[in-house]
Amino acid sequence: MLEPNPHAPSVAESLSRVHVIGGRKTPPAEGRTFDVISPVTRRKLAEAAFGTAEDVGRAVASAGTAQKEWAKKSARERGKLVAECGRLLEKHDEELARLVCLETGKAVRTEGRPEAAALADIFNFFGGLGSEIKGQTVPFRPQQLTFTLREPVGVVGAIIPWNVPMMLLALKVCPALVAGNAVVVKAAEEAPFAVLRVAEICAQILPPGVFNLLAGHGPECGAPLARHPDVAKISFTGSVETGRIVNRIAAEKLIPATLELGGKSPMIVMADCDLDKAVEGAVTGMRFSRCGQSCSASSRIFVQAAIHDAFVEKLKARVDNMRMGDPFDQVTDIGTIVSEAQFEKVQNYIRLGEAEEGVTVLRCSALPADPRLAGGLYIQPVLFTGISRDSPLAREEIFGPVACIFKFETLEEALAAANDTRFGLAATLWTKDMKTALAGAHRLEAGFVQVNQNRVVQAGLSYGGYKDSGLGKEATLESMLAHYTREKTVMLNME
Repeated sequence: MLEPNPHAPSVAESLSRVHVIGGRKTPPAEGRTFDVISPVTRRKLAEAAFGTAEDVGRAVASAGTAQKEWAKKSARERGKLVAECGRLLEKHDEELARLVCLETGKAVRTEGRPEAAALADIFNFFGGLGSEIKGQTVPFRPQQLTFTLREPVGVVGAIIPWNVPMMLLALKVCPALVAGNAVVVKAAEEAPFAVLRVAEICAQILPPGVFNLLAGHGPECGAPLARHPDVAKISFTGSVETGRIVNRIAAEKLIPATLELGGKSPMIVMADCDLDKAVEGAVTGMRFSRCGQSCSASSRIFVQAAIHDAFVEKLKARVDNMRMGDPFDQVTDIGTIVSEAQFEKVQNYIRLGEAEEGVTVLRCSALPADPRLAGGLYIQPVLFTGISRDSPLAREEIFGPVACIFKFETLEEALAAANDTRFGLAATLWTKDMKTALAGAHRLEAGFVQVNQNRVVQAGLSYGGYKDSGLGKEATLESMLAHYTREKTVMLNME
């Protein structure tokens, strides 16, 4: 068995220049690699394998062979093995937490450890659902036995992003495996090593080939995976633009696709709310500890006029108390943006907002004082008030620590503004009035609505968006059955 290794750089180096195919670390077919850059030092961490269509072909072939035998196991047996992976991943939790923070720049205390815990929890949750993969009997005719079966779709291709790579990997891999499929995952190029390590750890439990992990870039590795003729299902989390491309490929192949895409989530704060709880909800909901790099971030905050100024004052004070710094320092709340490209994108949005007339710009927290961190991709959280609701900052997904706060008078006005977006992933409403809460929950156009809390996705809670935020749901038994099995009707004539 692999021993946990808390020294993240050495783990990353051990996974340099390889995929995990057929349960083994495998060099890239063409021998090409690319550099993975630390967002803290802006220096090379290690080299990742540059996956190509040939690597995709090898991984899919391995998955196809393994899936036939994997599907013959009982669903409960498959679930036990997935749950066993979960228990093993728990033993590696600190190692995985530090590894994901090394490559993403997230703070290990506020982000890395919670993500590692969520990873194991999802494996354990889906591992216990094997006995729920069952069909129905249909009383069609007395002399016919009619029933339905749930069968695996085959080889599943999964493409994951960099913001919470281990958790999002688990939400795709676990239900697919328990349902009897084999999986080929394409990691995000910014963050391949933590998920490679997850695959390597799971390879000690799972049959070779049922869980394969490729490093690489989208055009050279992700697109060939989606297009491969033997991939029977695609699950993708990422941008709307790339999601449309994936969906077109799936449509051409006539295969199903699950798409978890962008968001511009509203938070409505009524004057009768518990103000301190609402402020804390904004901190959590904006994912400030993750530098706002979340598709469900509450980046549009609508506050009723009577408490608007008090809310803004309290929120700024709360975020000012969050500490930016070394991701591995136990006092650090906020780490870095993941990459140079994302850093520039966020800065451009901030500059655009600053140029708008009548806007108040509130920069929060403080950049690290340690000169050793001077080159890191740190961005202060920014609150904008007085900004136009038609501003790009209010309408486009920034994926950074930027929140726009708007004043409103009536619930009707707030709901209309909240729903005035092409996105519909998540929403929250803060009020002590249950009539208001129920009305808002019914009328908010989002797939995941919370009242008086702002929790991240949890195993067992249906998660997925409306409108441009995607297609399909994740994280539940129902989503496993809907997206990773196909239903067959069987009729036995006994006349």
